[in-house]
Amino acid sequence: MKEQLEAIQEEALEKVSLVDSPKELQEIRVTYLGKKGSLTKVLKGMGKLSKEERPVIGQIANQVRDTITGALDEKAEKLERAALEQKLEEESIDVTLPGRPVRVGGPHLLTDIVEEIEDLFIGMGYEVKEGPEVETDYFNFEALNLPKNHPARDMQDTFYITNELLLRTHTSPVQARTMQEYKGEKPVKMICPGKVYRRDTDDATHSHQFTQIEGLYVDKNVRMSDLKGTLDKFAKKMFGEEREIRLRPSFFPFTEPSVEMDISCKVCHGEGCSVCKGTGWIEILGGGMVHPKVLEMAGYDPTVYSGFAFGMGPERIAMLKYGVNDIRGFYTNDVRFLKQYHKA
Repeated sequence: MKEQLEAIQEEALEKVSLVDSPKELQEIRVTYLGKKGSLTKVLKGMGKLSKEERPVIGQIANQVRDTITGALDEKAEKLERAALEQKLEEESIDVTLPGRPVRVGGPHLLTDIVEEIEDLFIGMGYEVKEGPEVETDYFNFEALNLPKNHPARDMQDTFYITNELLLRTHTSPVQARTMQEYKGEKPVKMICPGKVYRRDTDDATHSHQFTQIEGLYVDKNVRMSDLKGTLDKFAKKMFGEEREIRLRPSFFPFTEPSVEMDISCKVCHGEGCSVCKGTGWIEILGGGMVHPKVLEMAGYDPTVYSGFAFGMGPERIAMLKYGVNDIRGFYTNDVRFLKQYHKA
């Protein structure tokens, strides 16, 4: 039995020295040291030995097991180290190579435009106000001099939720809410940016959901000249100091008198071209003096207080400022379009 154990040890060590993969090494471990391995089979015959021989053979068997186990562990460590060295060599990193650029996001073009407008008016002493997008019929229409069945309601095709609840068609309800909150006791100087909704067919220049910024200034002795000066400063800030403005008579139920504002065409400088359809001017926004009925419904005495209001669309401003010819580009999330205006 001693000769058998020594032969097993010699055979196992030889195979361990020749193996070159962890899988083969595991197979050798099972072959010699497993429950059905060669060493285990020999040890099962120890019961036939005399009492004197058993301790001697047992000691030899333990030495053989320890020797084979040690050889297996040493070989496993060598194979693992060799595999790691090979992996490091194959996956080596050249630290002198330039880094790969990391693409980062940035504000949406409309967000930039809205914040630019906000900064301008905050610098002129205006507050930024917000209101609900799901609005009541009263604040969206009636408080703005648009009673039920008023024909001007047809100008704003509305998404109704119930007879009295709707998706706001403009941000003017925020103005009405703010004036009622102040109860006619103090001046109002505010802008209110936000999303608005109208039942419109989406095309290159129209969208069922778009952004609007409306402004309101109510105080004593507010005049039309104040409105013109404010809008002139806005136009020059957004489109350049060389821009000229003109006001044309118009109609809005909540202002009287009402005006449309045009800016001189930046392409032809007022001479007339295809961009401005030969007029030399481009329509940009509407406004006017707050209607006395609107002031009265909000709690302001129209014989003491006066004010002006205006409304603009950031999409239209962005389209004119950056030459965007399709409003749908702002909402379709095409990265190729958006990254053109990423300032970072």
